[in-house]
Amino acid sequence: MLSHCSGRQRAREAVRASLRCRMKISPVPAAPFRHLQRLTDNVGVLERAHGIVPRYERGYRVDDVAYGLVVVCREPSPSAEIITLGRRYLYFLARAQAADGKFRSRLGDDRRWRGTPEVQDAWGRSLWALGTAAAHGPTEGIRAEARALFDASARIGSPYLHPMAFAALGAAEMLERWPGDPGALSLLATAGTVIGEPSADAAWPWPAPRLSYANASIAEAAIATGEKLGRDDLLGNGLRMLDWLLAGETRNGHLSVVPDEGWSRGDDRPAFDQHPGQVAALADACMRAAAVTGDDSWLTGVDMSVAWLLGDNDAGIAMLDPATGGCSDALSRTSRSRNQGAESTLAMISVLQQGARRFLPARHGVK
Repeated sequence: MLSHCSGRQRAREAVRASLRCRMKISPVPAAPFRHLQRLTDNVGVLERAHGIVPRYERGYRVDDVAYGLVVVCREPSPSAEIITLGRRYLYFLARAQAADGKFRSRLGDDRRWRGTPEVQDAWGRSLWALGTAAAHGPTEGIRAEARALFDASARIGSPYLHPMAFAALGAAEMLERWPGDPGALSLLATAGTVIGEPSADAAWPWPAPRLSYANASIAEAAIATGEKLGRDDLLGNGLRMLDWLLAGETRNGHLSVVPDEGWSRGDDRPAFDQHPGQVAALADACMRAAAVTGDDSWLTGVDMSVAWLLGDNDAGIAMLDPATGGCSDALSRTSRSRNQGAESTLAMISVLQQGARRFLPARHGVK
């Protein structure tokens, strides 16, 4: 393991102390699944909602269904109803997968697939979900089927940064269970190449000129790939990227994440709309960094992610809706969206799951 210490460690500890004074986030609220169940029909997870009412005409995104399978498999003691969701999501992914291992990205409300199979985000997120389900699925049937589907898609790679990062997260989960899995090792080798070297510029140590969506997933993928392949250079790069990102997304002691339109050097901050998906990626990456390095100061990022959902954000507005079990789609300067769609609700569940795990006495790997 690579030890990571920086000048920001003391700053993170100071933020943690301030955070605990402002908000009592322990115990973390239990992750609610009832709105996710509302958005799930007998096919999959509906992408959009008008308020809390599912919008059937908008159909289904493979990305959301894959994320649904991830959070089901992360749940420590899932109920029978939640396990049923997992089976449904896995079946949906099996139908989205093409014979060559690529994935379709959308299913319309007419039950017709849109577009052609590709190696874009739907492929990457599906591999993340399938690797997670193969290693941690709640039933033997889910684990076996997920591994077969993972193997069928692990033989190909993607030249694109985000899809390859998502796929690497699934490969890392596979290697937790099967350390020599050839498909997972091949994916991580490809991920290391696609992620590449971050900029040598200390003011912008990122492998792209602009921050976009799920940024922390790229840093997490570098950390996971470096750890699993024994590459301290890649692990160190990932930790440096995450350290920089967490510092840049902290404002006045709370998270102020990259907005929907992205962020480049020189752009104004804070900026809006902010989305829960950015926060969920950050919580995941910080949890992995803590597990890999043994440095619990990384858990400040998890604390701040939970706090962001509960209202410690730029607008001072809670995104989690306890009455519905859902999460608002977007945070603006003075309000939140009334709509509670799939991606935001899944991100909220993920953050609360990581928040609950953050208080466990030991963390043996990251789901």
